[in-house]
Amino acid sequence: MGARYDTIGTTYARHRRPDPRIAERIHAALGGATSILNVGAGTGSYEPSDRRVIAIEPSAVMVAQRSDAGAPVVRAASEQLPCRDRSVDVVLAILTIHHWSDARRGLAECLRVARDAVVLVTWDPDSDGFWLTNDYLPSLLAEDRRIFPSMRDLEDVLGAITSTPVPVPADCVDGFLGAYWRRPDAYLDPDIRASISTFARLDRADPVWSRLSTDLRSGAWAARYASLLSRTELDVGYRLVVASCQA
Repeated sequence: MGARYDTIGTTYARHRRPDPRIAERIHAALGGATSILNVGAGTGSYEPSDRRVIAIEPSAVMVAQRSDAGAPVVRAASEQLPCRDRSVDVVLAILTIHHWSDARRGLAECLRVARDAVVLVTWDPDSDGFWLTNDYLPSLLAEDRRIFPSMRDLEDVLGAITSTPVPVPADCVDGFLGAYWRRPDAYLDPDIRASISTFARLDRADPVWSRLSTDLRSGAWAARYASLLSRTELDVGYRLVVASCQA
């Protein structure tokens, strides 16, 4: 994971800013936790400022983009957390599990370290996805369905979980894959695409972008997805998952 983000993460802080509506859901899930370990922390999005946070991030490029006022960061991998058993209230992991070399081992480590709960934001591979992956990038959708752990996979390691949808606002300011579902022109911006890890599997000049550009200019995209244009948010498969560590 670290090596990958050393390549693709150079503009991450510019386009992957925390969206306040998503942040509100995440922070509510933290409950009364006062100590948090943020695994795969990246540039620090969604780290609460009113709690004691330690960040775990393997990529030097991502660490360099963190705020000087942010949480202290340790360069380490999820599969071997440098923490004692049950040493923090909550372990947090946001849109990172699919990058871990061994998701089961990483989840087991999160469970080992947490006293109260493990809180995840991930994508459900059993969800429907959305227009970009379904109609323009079906091969990437198929690969994501293979890479992302299912809810059952999470339960196999974490035990009982609660999973709730995280709808994406139409004007979402965090530029992850599904963020621009109502702003398709954004996907034509190479700088924006460079901050979305899924697109690292594509050539920068992949013909899909020419096809999307043509459909936008001709009005074909707007005609096909007209029903989306009046929506203020959309469920594209992101889930907030909480696993309690309490007996």
